[in-house]
Amino acid sequence: MSLLEVRDINTFYDKSHIIKGASLRVDEGEVVSLIGRNGAGKTTILRSIMRLTPPSSGTVLFCGQSTQARQPFELARRGIGFVFEDRRIFSNLSVRDNLSISVIERRGEKTTWTYDRIMEVFPLLKNLENHKGMHLSGGEQQILAIARTLMGNPILLLLDEPSEGLAPLIVKSLGELMGRIGKEITILLAEQNLKFALGFTDRVYIIGKGKIQYEGTRQELLNNEQIQQELLGV
Repeated sequence: MSLLEVRDINTFYDKSHIIKGASLRVDEGEVVSLIGRNGAGKTTILRSIMRLTPPSSGTVLFCGQSTQARQPFELARRGIGFVFEDRRIFSNLSVRDNLSISVIERRGEKTTWTYDRIMEVFPLLKNLENHKGMHLSGGEQQILAIARTLMGNPILLLLDEPSEGLAPLIVKSLGELMGRIGKEITILLAEQNLKFALGFTDRVYIIGKGKIQYEGTRQELLNNEQIQQELLGV
């Protein structure tokens, strides 16, 4: 049984049909990337999973159970962590406070991501503990956003365009960090940056015009230059 299954969902913004019969799955322990150009529907699929923009039809299963009757905060408590593209850190709070207020404890679940563990995995944040969010660089804010979400001890991590707007050297460092995190938690990543995503992903879906256009392993996509060119223009 997959940890996450998305089956034939259709999602609208008002009358605009954005996601058109999309299906995908994420198995436990996988890092899966949803790749597409700007406006392809990547963010809307993540928002559909989290029920921030609920699908009008189709099914989303998390741990084998439908999410249809759940509110976003309930899904967070059940174990889905969402890192938004705009990061949404608390600008007037310190790094320490951003992390501390984000703890979610679930009954019967082992707490993996403690404050000390976060400081071990994200040593950059150790030196910034007392810095307010507003004084962090874009890369530092992105790392804090990921670390803050992990403080909720999610089972599944949804990441929306984490490399967007970051300098190449920061993107490289973030990719190395994601490779480490991906060995410990299941991830669904939405990205435009193919090179970044393929550095640590297991499987890939390509989305275009609201439809899943391709599914394959990392290596299969690397070996298929025609698909890369036709669907992504790379």
